[in-house]
Amino acid sequence: MTTNAAHLHEASPHTPHHEGPLVDAQAQLASAIATLGYEPGLHQLLASPRREMTVSVPLRRDDGSVEVLTGHRVQHNFSRGPAKGGLRYSPAVDLDEVRALAMWMTWKCALLDVPYGGAKGGVRIDPRHYSRGELQRVTRRYTSEILPIIGPDRDIPAPDIGTDEQTMAWMMDTYSVASGYTVPGVVTGKPVSLGGSLGRAQATSAGVVHIALAALEHLGLTPTATTAAVQGFGKVGSDAALFLTEAGVTVVAVSDQYGAVHHPEGLNIHALQAHAATTGSIVNFPGAQTIPGEELLTLEVDLLVPAAVEGVLTAANARNVHAKVIVEGANGPTTAEADRIFAEAGVLVVPDILANAGGVIVSYFEWVQSNQAYWWSRTEVDARLEHRMLAAWHHLLDVASARGLTLRQAATVTAVERVADAHRTRGLYP
Repeated sequence: MTTNAAHLHEASPHTPHHEGPLVDAQAQLASAIATLGYEPGLHQLLASPRREMTVSVPLRRDDGSVEVLTGHRVQHNFSRGPAKGGLRYSPAVDLDEVRALAMWMTWKCALLDVPYGGAKGGVRIDPRHYSRGELQRVTRRYTSEILPIIGPDRDIPAPDIGTDEQTMAWMMDTYSVASGYTVPGVVTGKPVSLGGSLGRAQATSAGVVHIALAALEHLGLTPTATTAAVQGFGKVGSDAALFLTEAGVTVVAVSDQYGAVHHPEGLNIHALQAHAATTGSIVNFPGAQTIPGEELLTLEVDLLVPAAVEGVLTAANARNVHAKVIVEGANGPTTAEADRIFAEAGVLVVPDILANAGGVIVSYFEWVQSNQAYWWSRTEVDARLEHRMLAAWHHLLDVASARGLTLRQAATVTAVERVADAHRTRGLYP
């Protein structure tokens, strides 16, 4: 296990449009540190992951051949509680990406006042090219390799890009077998049958829509008179589009990795979900125009929800974005350069660490339920999620107004201040 601060500013080779998510994450932290007036030593501590583990993940393929994959787990901070963060399977995974995502998880948990620090994990693999059996073997081997640093009181993984509740079930079983007894609290995002929480699967999407509707109201926009575009039609984007439609918003365009579909009168999201389930993509959806995916970002809409991957709103396209409100369903979809352009243009950007925090909130609820062996109703989960999201939203508006900051700056300042306070109160050991 190593912590290598010397590599904190290396750019990711998988984000060609800008220097990489870690550079953006570090810039956001530096800005918050300057606002708060913290000393360099505290800045360095908050900028450096507390623990990193990189592991080889040997896999025996179904044809008998052996392939060695690379996996990472980064634990950014423990000051407010055990580490918490998703596990992604993607060919774009690299250590700097995981470092950035772990840092954002620290701020997200602090902003929402959830008693966790931030972590993130990843395996460099394209899960679409592997069988279910192969993915199970990858998951179990990766879990066994990082076993010393995870646990219900240490670090609690959850699903992310390329992983799902089945992945979490395999992780929980691998950890439990090694422990000699069932440990449901080691992961969240599990199947309900294994101690998962009702409402967890759609929690991130629900949180995005709670915040989107609050942001529209803040600008005096009525949902029924509002148009929206949703980039990404996976775990977050698909249900976000559905919930927006149910709230009265006209969703005119959505995209996935293969392209986008557009209909100015609004898309039938239920039918689109069925089409995507049948064909594997949203493209060629009957009655809608198929357009290049990147065109979705610059459509004439009121609300834009980037809910795919990081680094999609850049200096190259930001000036062509027409949306009045951007609600970040994905982690880090807006680069620092694009952020400045949006601020100058008066575009309201609701940052990822608030907008997509519904998942970690209900993950926290699931962890509490697993540790107590007592489960809440769906109504209770949904009501508690909405309360936590809107309380954080109103607090964020107050901080932004009082300090003259953008919402992202206010979010990062609030979160960094809470983590720094916890660190200072605990003191430095030894």
